[in-house]
Amino acid sequence: MTTHPALGLVDAIAYRLADPDVQRFSPSRRQHLAYGPPGIALLHIERAARDLGPWQRAHDWLAAASHQPLTSGPDSHPFYGMPALAHALACAADHIPGSYQRALNSMDDRITIDVGRRLDVAHRRIDAGRLPQLAEFDAIRGLTGYGSYLLRRDPGSAPTRAVLDYCVRLTEPLPHQGEALPGWWTETGPSGNPDDRFPRGHANNGMAHGIGGVLALLALAARRGTVVDGHHAALRTILAWLDRWETGHGPAWPYWITRDELRTGHLTPSAPQRPSWCYGSAGLARAQQLAALALGDTSRQIGAENALVAALTDADQLKVTTDDGLCHGFAGLAHIASRAADDAHATTAGRMRVAIPALLNEIHPPDTALGDGEPGLLNGAAGVALALLAPSTAVPPRSAWDSCLLVA
Repeated sequence: MTTHPALGLVDAIAYRLADPDVQRFSPSRRQHLAYGPPGIALLHIERAARDLGPWQRAHDWLAAASHQPLTSGPDSHPFYGMPALAHALACAADHIPGSYQRALNSMDDRITIDVGRRLDVAHRRIDAGRLPQLAEFDAIRGLTGYGSYLLRRDPGSAPTRAVLDYCVRLTEPLPHQGEALPGWWTETGPSGNPDDRFPRGHANNGMAHGIGGVLALLALAARRGTVVDGHHAALRTILAWLDRWETGHGPAWPYWITRDELRTGHLTPSAPQRPSWCYGSAGLARAQQLAALALGDTSRQIGAENALVAALTDADQLKVTTDDGLCHGFAGLAHIASRAADDAHATTAGRMRVAIPALLNEIHPPDTALGDGEPGLLNGAAGVALALLAPSTAVPPRSAWDSCLLVA
């Protein structure tokens, strides 16, 4: 039974994305969690887990994702190839005992090997005093993303702890050209490529590509009881960094810090930025809320939750949010609000939940038609539908589809 008008949109999107044979994907997108069948499968898995749709649709999309040989090894990453499909298969296997288990066991073995190889390279890089690339550690392509998968599959395992050990080490200052830089400082621009706007690199704060994702992973691990040496100190290091660069817009946090800003200790003045998951104050507020919960710091928790409420309701921040998607649009804000409200202090939880209906209306204003467009998870219809499900029903989320986003 439909319990919220938004479920009508979810049903419409699920119907539109019912048949993988109708959709056309490039070879690179067919294996991509953000844009292709693995991400769309997550929608049908979540609906089936809530008894809102048939499991066959989920199986069809998982089959479509594995129709061609999967990329593994150095050319794969948490959102592409074997690890991307493994995330979707694990979500299905949570609800169908024995389903996909043989394939998952094989994939986990390969992923563990790949993670070990990446960790060896990363530690040699740190030992040599070199700065990292974003793809070494970020949530989309790097070890933070692998860590979220391993934490879900086997929280106390040696590979999981090895990734957490690396994350702790990443927070330690790194001497570079006579200066101590944050251990996550990169010499490139935010794209991962040389950029004239970032002549001496930058420190990325985002959830998708920066230290925000590392903070969330460490916090989630601590909340699950998996703690390594230096774990809490690393959490506090990242929190102190974000405290240092907090702005008056909300409060809010900049997407990144340039070398000039680091040297002077002052941010370049800028207009309010969109408060998205990937880059922005909503994602960072959720990461800080999780860290505060892990540390038992109620004052910091409430501060992070107030920042999230501001991100969800401040007109100046919302007016620069221009799309519906999960990554940097209204769907992402609504989903973060729903997840954060479940963990929130009594003084802030209600204000988060009150903000959600307005965000849902921005996604799909009443009496408007469903348009065509990108079908995938991060920027498309599947992600919008998944974000609509949690705040739209009384049934709690039943799969861990959003563990890849490090918000739960």
